[in-house]
Formats: sequence, structure tokens, C-alpha cells
Amino acid sequence: MSTPLTSRQAIADEILRQTAARGADRSICPSEVARALDPDWRRLMTPVRRAAAELADAGRIDILRKGKPIPPQDMHGVIRLRLRAPNLPTER
Repeated sequence: MSTPLTSRQAIADEILRQTAARGADRSICPSEVARALDPDWRRLMTPVRRAAAELADAGRIDILRKGKPIPPQDMHGVIRLRLRAPNLPTER
């Protein structure tokens, strides 16, 4: 059961807050989002990745692997998240 701090919307909001604060030219680690929301952050890693995929599908952020944008369905292993720059399509 989700608490208010770990709801799907709270996670998406935190991803957007952190990526906006970092800017479109820099990225964040998904664990930074989880750590900001819960001291027991490891349990949030799957929900954070799920929210990141939804935000990427909506065109709000990019999911990066080895510094290059990837489609959410290719997400595995080490990833980073970046605010999607306006008018910049994702490489697919």
C-alpha cells in the first residue's frame, strides 16, 4: 500500500522536480528520487522506474543509457533521467 509520499503521482512529481532543477543538459539517477521520498528508498526503485517510463512515454523526460536516450521498453540496468529539452525528439 502506498503512503502519500510514495504514490505514483508523488514519484512522478519528484522526478520532474529533480530533472527540472538539474536542467535539460544534466541527468539524475533514479535512486536520487527514491532517496528523496523514503529512508527505505530501495523499495521505491521499481515504482520510480515505472514512473520514469510513463513520463518518457508522455514526452516529459528522457531515459538515458550510456548517455544516450532509449525508449522505455529498452530500459534495463543502469539508467539516468533527464528533462526532455523542448523540440528535441527521443532517439528510437
